[in-house]
Amino acid sequence: MGFLSKLKEGAMELQSQLSSQVKQFKNKNFADGTMAVCALVAAADGTIDPDERRKTASFISSNDTLAVFDVSQLQSTFNSFCDKLTKDFDFGKIDLLQVISKLKKTPPQARAAIQVGIIIGNADGNFDAEEKKVVREICQSLDIDPSDFDL
Repeated sequence: MGFLSKLKEGAMELQSQLSSQVKQFKNKNFADGTMAVCALVAAADGTIDPDERRKTASFISSNDTLAVFDVSQLQSTFNSFCDKLTKDFDFGKIDLLQVISKLKKTPPQARAAIQVGIIIGNADGNFDAEEKKVVREICQSLDIDPSDFDL
């Protein structure tokens, strides 16, 4: 089995495990924290272009992992967070990290939100250095060792 096949198989397995976990976490803090993670990963390079925003919103609505939530509410929250990042990236980032940090109280939820961020980063087939850096920052804001996720 080639490297890319193993990578794809690993991503599919991660998503399957995550889908079963997320059903246990159906609450506002998890939904908001996860959308904040998605927005930060989408804007990892400091900007969020309309195409990237649209693709991430589409991924959110079609992803089985997040199917337990109201998709229109998730997209609304995601778009609101993207607007914050577009208006003022630095302050928006601080605000979103605060939203994410609410998941610290429940480590399994925090870890699941990180996994969603990794899936979003891998959605285009290229989990680049900037996206990894943002996910590492998210891990640190949750007091989770990034090496737990090979970051």
